[in-house]
Amino acid sequence: MALVELRRFYSSFEAHVVCSALEAEGIPCFLFDIQMNWGGLDGAVPVRLMVDDEDQEEASQILCEAERDL
Repeated sequence: MALVELRRFYSSFEAHVVCSALEAEGIPCFLFDIQMNWGGLDGAVPVRLMVDDEDQEEASQILCEAERDL
């Protein structure tokens, strides 16, 4: 298992929403650097959404489909 960066977010809320959506589709994901945004400095350091390299293509497709539906 090798983790790869799927997306970067400057809002921890948005990162959590997207991570939850992927997990609901059965794709495990992790948020890196979420603890770097504290004390009202949300967005100072991007939150990285990480997935297994084997899930990267499927996860990207899910996010692209979700963005088209907006």
